[in-house]
Amino acid sequence: MARIFTDILISGGGVAGLSAAAAFGSAGHRVICVDPTPPVTSDTDAGADLRTTAFLQPSIPVLQAAGLWTRLEPHAAPLQIMRIVDAGGEVPEPRIVKDFDASDISDQPFGWNLPNWLLRREMVARLAELPNVTFLPGTATASVLTRESEALVTLSDGTHVAARLLIAADGRGSVVRDSLGIGVRTMRYGQKALAFAVNHPIPHANVSTEIHRSGGPFTLVPLPDRNGLPCSAIVWMERGPEAQRLTALPVPEFEEAMNTRSCHLFGPLTLLTNRSIWPIISQIADRMYGERTALIAEAAHVMPPIGAQGLNMSLADLKALLDLTAQHPGDIGSPEVLHAYHRRRHTEVVARITGIDALNRASMLGAPLLRDARATALNALYSAAPLRKTLMRAGLGVR
Repeated sequence: MARIFTDILISGGGVAGLSAAAAFGSAGHRVICVDPTPPVTSDTDAGADLRTTAFLQPSIPVLQAAGLWTRLEPHAAPLQIMRIVDAGGEVPEPRIVKDFDASDISDQPFGWNLPNWLLRREMVARLAELPNVTFLPGTATASVLTRESEALVTLSDGTHVAARLLIAADGRGSVVRDSLGIGVRTMRYGQKALAFAVNHPIPHANVSTEIHRSGGPFTLVPLPDRNGLPCSAIVWMERGPEAQRLTALPVPEFEEAMNTRSCHLFGPLTLLTNRSIWPIISQIADRMYGERTALIAEAAHVMPPIGAQGLNMSLADLKALLDLTAQHPGDIGSPEVLHAYHRRRHTEVVARITGIDALNRASMLGAPLLRDARATALNALYSAAPLRKTLMRAGLGVR
């Protein structure tokens, strides 16, 4: 079979891979993007990704340059306030409520929230507008062989592709990463997360609310109104057995449980979607590059869904790679580019995973004395205005 030549092959057609395909395609590169599973682009289809993504401020220029933001912005709900609620007392009700307001540090919201299934729909539509981008859903990366001048990839349909740069965006179980012998360090928490969407009678007012009790945070993230009522996406983190029990509950019993866990802050919550569940881990690759290869997103780093860090870190990977390849147009997959990419990203990734790991472990605390200590720490952090603003800027990834 003949060999196909391209500038960039992206292995993985999730949100990160599709973003990378749109960004590099918009920059003028020839791009092929493959994924073994066709993207689900409706919330009612089987296998729909019911999670949401909050794009923080630094991610917006990347999406704009990729020609994506004009498609996404009309569907996005702004996140103006991050509200932390400690409900770790004897009964599940708020005892401490602290608001982190974006207006303290910026004239823009912290970010904008969108459903993942909708992101895929709009991103696939953008790729169709780019004549230099080929998207091959239902096609997997079967094998990888790299050499000094190119990456040689065999696809599941037997096609052979030679690329100047191979981008691994194929998730936490990355085939590309494993093929190159790059190790990972994994931390497990015994947690799972449920994701679903709800209606509620009390408006969210563009406030993302994170409620801490035990087992992990219960987070409501604003979405545009639906069915004439305010709507939020929920990520509910719990220890594994409890999460499995909740997933299996009939809808009336599940709604009763989620209303109790929400402390009734938004009135009665009504379940709108199916419930998806996935395991919570932290994971980091030993290095973010191989010969002719860059690792981005969950192929390089995985963390609990706290503080909207996951995909925004992935877009920070993408921005670094876009900048470096633009500086070296003659050889976008050279050792110079890839070593610089690793140096620019790996230290920050390690620092952020360490911080999110600590926050997640604190959110899981069940013993009353430890929950009291967590509440005291929240009070102290919030009360010092300079520290509060520093934490908000750090969360956004800006100085």
